[in-house]
Amino acid sequence: CRHSKTGGSNGAAMRHSGEGDWEANAGLWRAMDLLEEVKENHPEVSSYADLWVFAAGVAIEEMGGPRIAFTAGRRDKNAADVLDWTTEHAPDGRLPSADMDTVENTAKHIRSVFDRMGFDDQEIVALCGAHTLGRCHANNSGYHGPWTYSPAMFSSEYFRNLLEKEWTQKTTFYGKPWTGNPQYEDATRELMMLPSDIALLRDPAFRKWVELYAADEPRFFNDFARAFAKLMNLGVVATHDEDRPTEAQMGTVHLEHIVT
Repeated sequence: CRHSKTGGSNGAAMRHSGEGDWEANAGLWRAMDLLEEVKENHPEVSSYADLWVFAAGVAIEEMGGPRIAFTAGRRDKNAADVLDWTTEHAPDGRLPSADMDTVENTAKHIRSVFDRMGFDDQEIVALCGAHTLGRCHANNSGYHGPWTYSPAMFSSEYFRNLLEKEWTQKTTFYGKPWTGNPQYEDATRELMMLPSDIALLRDPAFRKWVELYAADEPRFFNDFARAFAKLMNLGVVATHDEDRPTEAQMGTVHLEHIVT
């Protein structure tokens, strides 16, 4: 948060109950487990927080996306040091929700969450473009399906799909009534969109960036790389300890530092 100077990628708090139990983080333990071997084989990686952030950038680049600038120096937190951000009105702490009942409320919610972190509409839409990757799993999130036909390739297909396909409320699932969270599907029923995705389409200020990124993939790559690096550096304070290099000393870490 840019006001309280709390939160961000520092701490690796998902290792602990509380943040690790939030519904929005369901299933992420699989990725954390996969990275355990990397952590064991590379003792020079001093924190899980650094490893998770660097791994995210490596994954994006390996899937054809832009290189993400990386700065080391995050510190892991013990369970006792993790703040409790969960409230009655925010059961997942300060994470964005995919649905706030109406398009207007969902768009307002998205802005509220990201404005608190210092992001404008353009950066918000660029970051939402990460939905070009992966898929939802009903057993984890209550949503089902991929956003694109190439969920392991970083591209602007997500934005093109938003604009070019007709999206209707999902009502069935393999011939039976859909019992998951409200979501949208295309005519083939193979692709999906969350209510928050549709909010980007229907909110005029968001939509103009959707249209730009659908038409200009290099611009999307460039804007996403900047916004994602900014997101990953929130809450990270440059230190001057002998064992903690500053950003100026570290510069951009290259892929081969970890994966070779």
